[in-house]
Amino acid sequence: MAHVGLIGIGVMGASFAQNLAEEGHSVSMLDRSIEKMQAVADAGKTLKGDLIICKDAEALIKSLPTPRTVLVLVPSGAPLDSVIEMVKPLLDKGDLIADLGNSYYKETERRTAELENLGLYFLGMGISGGAEGARHGPSIMAGGSRESWARVEGALKDAAAKFEGTPCCDWFGPGGSGHFIKMLHNGIEYADMQQIAESYGIMRDGLGMSAGDIADVYKSWMNGPLNSYLIEIAGEVAAATDPKTGGAMLDIILDKAGQKGTGRWSVVESLHLGQPNSLIAAAVEARNLSAQKDSRLEMETIFGASPTALGNSLGDRVDAINSLEQAMIAAKVCAYIQGFEILNAASNEFEWNLDLAAIARVWRAGCIIRSVFLDEISDVYDNGGRSNLALSPVFGQRLKDHIPALQQVTAASVAHGLHVPAMFAALSFHNMSRTGQSTANMIQGLRDYFGAHTFERLDDLGTAVNGPWHD
Repeated sequence: MAHVGLIGIGVMGASFAQNLAEEGHSVSMLDRSIEKMQAVADAGKTLKGDLIICKDAEALIKSLPTPRTVLVLVPSGAPLDSVIEMVKPLLDKGDLIADLGNSYYKETERRTAELENLGLYFLGMGISGGAEGARHGPSIMAGGSRESWARVEGALKDAAAKFEGTPCCDWFGPGGSGHFIKMLHNGIEYADMQQIAESYGIMRDGLGMSAGDIADVYKSWMNGPLNSYLIEIAGEVAAATDPKTGGAMLDIILDKAGQKGTGRWSVVESLHLGQPNSLIAAAVEARNLSAQKDSRLEMETIFGASPTALGNSLGDRVDAINSLEQAMIAAKVCAYIQGFEILNAASNEFEWNLDLAAIARVWRAGCIIRSVFLDEISDVYDNGGRSNLALSPVFGQRLKDHIPALQQVTAASVAHGLHVPAMFAALSFHNMSRTGQSTANMIQGLRDYFGAHTFERLDDLGTAVNGPWHD
């Protein structure tokens, strides 16, 4: 079995070290805290592989068989570069460093080039699933050279989540491709969570439902197309009781959402690629606004509270919940359409030759956005489907069936002051995507009027002309 080094024994690193050891692999550990490493080693005494405590980088490197494999699970940016600078002089040509953090893919490209120039290998690997996934099986997305991937493929597939026996772990291409895919995974995760938050707001503020009743709705949705990890844990979060007050835990949580940057990166990169990304952008903006708690409270005193009850605008509660479920299905489809179109554009732009079906397969278990949709998405691409999922029979039909509900729910929510930016973005995206004759002709006319940027005539396509504005 493989013997690897692992630097960074925080929550994720500790969990992943124990995962590898449980699969029979030996792991040499290095962290600034001896106590953390000792706790991990003590907890892993019954595991099949050894968990070895190393006092410093030199001890770690000496403990590894050649060619060496060093996994790194520390924060991206300067902390990661610091670790690389620490171990680089101790390594020999042919040794491998693998970054398992949430690094920006362009930084991964830089590190790959720098280390390969020294004769070292570098892998950029996104792992998803949180601490629970790291311990019992994450989803793993790797990018780098085929040679470096071959070095660690066996150990990582052992540790990865399994979907019907297939490891949710794969190599996707050179350089930063693995971290780009993880970035988009996190962006879709942002959109998913924002849609769930909006459905919660509609039920809480629009329908006057308690957290417990909302939990029951999420649990019922697990029996249909919305079956997913995030819906499952939304039910658990809504059902939880605060041990201090005895009330709903959800009602005690401050409404300020954090973020670590991957969602924002997804939006920026999609703009560079010329691809729509309105759902993730709406989710990032919503988190930004949530952080402005003091400003929101001041605005509320001036303009009044926004959310008002929906009344019977969506029918009785049963009808309203049914419409909301359908709206969520439509919005979720739109998020995946945008996400996979961005991945396809990146594949073409950077010549990565990404396997979209393989990406969907890797996300089917272990990761945060795992859902029944992903098995269907992999089937679409395996059977030659185009990158635009809306043009596939299964997802095209889903949109036809559920867009009317998204229209109804979004219109009612906006009319009653409920904030549904992700749902609104999904509906606007679909409406514009299905419109053969858009309003961009007005934009082209305006651009030509003030800047002589030219446009094409419908009766003379391919020829750039100016309008008669200044004759």
